[in-house]
Amino acid sequence: MFIGGLIAVSAFLAPARAQTQNPFVGRWDFNITTGTTTRATWLGITEKDGKLDVWFQPTGGNVYEVKDVKTEGSHLILGLSGMTWDLEASGGKLTGVQKRGSNTVALTGLSSPPLKRSAPKAWTTPEPLFNGKDLEGWEPLGNPANSHWTVQDGLLVNQSRGANLKSTRKFEDFKVHYEVNCPEGGNSGFYLRGRYEVQIEYEPLSDNPVERRIGSVYGRIAPNPELPRTPGQWETFDVTLVGRIVTVVRNGVTIIDHKEIEGITGGALDANEGEPGPFYIQGDHTGGLKLRNITVSVPKG
Repeated sequence: MFIGGLIAVSAFLAPARAQTQNPFVGRWDFNITTGTTTRATWLGITEKDGKLDVWFQPTGGNVYEVKDVKTEGSHLILGLSGMTWDLEASGGKLTGVQKRGSNTVALTGLSSPPLKRSAPKAWTTPEPLFNGKDLEGWEPLGNPANSHWTVQDGLLVNQSRGANLKSTRKFEDFKVHYEVNCPEGGNSGFYLRGRYEVQIEYEPLSDNPVERRIGSVYGRIAPNPELPRTPGQWETFDVTLVGRIVTVVRNGVTIIDHKEIEGITGGALDANEGEPGPFYIQGDHTGGLKLRNITVSVPKG
């Protein structure tokens, strides 16, 4: 699968480019603006046996391998679910157009930052991000009138499907703790820097492969081991993110251990991976989700 291969390539990305002389190889972040809306997408491209291996993260959903890949002169042309991307590489970025029928949109992809940072020697004392009384420090995403987030008996509750909810503060590297109660059939997610989703779900097992089940970095990194599923019960998550390296501890068990997040996941607020970002919680899939004891620590000193 692309995930393992790209991790190996990334450590030697500069030498790989020098050897292949193919300017398309790399990881690329795209912020696509249409009108007043900006959507985040991503490409990961490696070269094997003279052929390009291309993976695409759309605005929503999960990263997938692109089968329709063509090179025509200096152009890379990708067939992507009802649309095409026509790209050229120059000056360390990709530029081109997205075509869907008669509509075209300009594209600019910037090289994804490596975000290689050492883990801090110490962390600050955890501080609450949710006060258990009201939504201070949080705000709905999109139309506030469609928000069904409220506080009940000290719990953060999404009463029904509606708006997402994000923190007003932004973070770079951190340890975040949250406790969640997800109902049977529920689907949500807790986003790191607003770009990487740690999945929360209790949908039928047949609906999702392991890399899209509870505790995964959605579509990117599967939990290992998979823990028993306990819909309607309280569970704890402790997530550490330093640069691109993530560790996820669920109910006291490490299920993702110092793995690299290659790129954004579906639902990312933007593709500005080198910048701090907020936490956000999905509320647009299902209702009934409850959270409590949301705290964060940041590097000390």
